[in-house]
Amino acid sequence: MKTAEIKLTISLDDNNVPENIMWESTDSQNKEALPVKSMMLALWDQSYKNTLRIDLWTKDMPVDEMKRFFYETLQTMGDSFLRATGEKNIVEDLRDYCAHFADKMEIKQ
Repeated sequence: MKTAEIKLTISLDDNNVPENIMWESTDSQNKEALPVKSMMLALWDQSYKNTLRIDLWTKDMPVDEMKRFFYETLQTMGDSFLRATGEKNIVEDLRDYCAHFADKMEIKQ
């Protein structure tokens, strides 16, 4: 069995606000840690039947990039949901909402 490790390193200021977020993976072709401005991690807890989440962004994450990050995250969640469930109709509804979100947030697609 193959094992891969994903490592997140978060540098915090004195008020525990992220200043830097670095990520790396043992399964990546790129072997050094890469900087990112925002992250969302969701894990399913089977025992309690709920989602565990970590949402972080650096204090210098621009608002326009945060809007784009949310838009792209919603889009890729639709892709994942379709692959996991085959529920095409509801994913089409999510795509419609994403288009509405992009329009309201003035995100160029």
